Amino acid sequence: MTDLVFSILVLGSLGLIAGVLGGVIGFGTTIILMPALVYFYGPVQTVSIIAITATIANFSRVILWWSETNWKICFVYSLTAIPAVALGANTLVLLNGTLIEAILGVFLIALIPIRRWMRRQAFRITLWHMSVVGAVIGYLTGIVATTGAINTPFFLAFGLVKGAYLGTEAASSLFMLIAKIFVFHQLGVIDALAITQGLLLGLCVMAGSILSKRIVLALPEHRFMQLMEVVMLISGLSILGQCLYGR
Repeated sequence: MTDLVFSILVLGSLGLIAGVLGGVIGFGTTIILMPALVYFYGPVQTVSIIAITATIANFSRVILWWSETNWKICFVYSLTAIPAVALGANTLVLLNGTLIEAILGVFLIALIPIRRWMRRQAFRITLWHMSVVGAVIGYLTGIVATTGAINTPFFLAFGLVKGAYLGTEAASSLFMLIAKIFVFHQLGVIDALAITQGLLLGLCVMAGSILSKRIVLALPEHRFMQLMEVVMLISGLSILGQCLYGR
């Protein structure tokens, strides 16, 4: 009972913080939650819980930025992303838990130099490029718990900023996550625990997302990007530590 209360307090607090951060920069929610979830529930269950939590988080961002969302980009992106999610999710269930855990940790750390390189290149992409991006990100979304950080540069490179970026990226991710949950349900990966924890965490994240609107104008973007890189590095190392040395 004590362990249950402890896990609820830890995850609830992290969910609120993650909701605020994710609501400001468009990603980071799952990065903050992932190490704690892997510790309490293991890597496979973590991907299921995060899928539900992220669905609620992205839904709240779509509502907050509905009027600025670019639905054309969302449609083109989702057209290839949704079937790719199904392929990735089927790949996930064939992998062992330790391998998934290692992939999650390495993936988070690798995102730091990848994102920096993409920003230096100053990509300007088209709708056709977004369909290709959707297929790649969709497949990765089916396998790993988070792809928001690597997803972000492509939407920014299309010219979306602030509310337009936040709403469009959230809507595109929302459709992918719904597909992911459906596939996980068909594969028997999502159980009552994943649904319960995902919904509870999702409500905490939603509360944080609502609070985030006030913070959007308070801090410059580059400060948040620096903070996010620190969070990604710490989270990735934490997960790899759990993978190598146990819980």
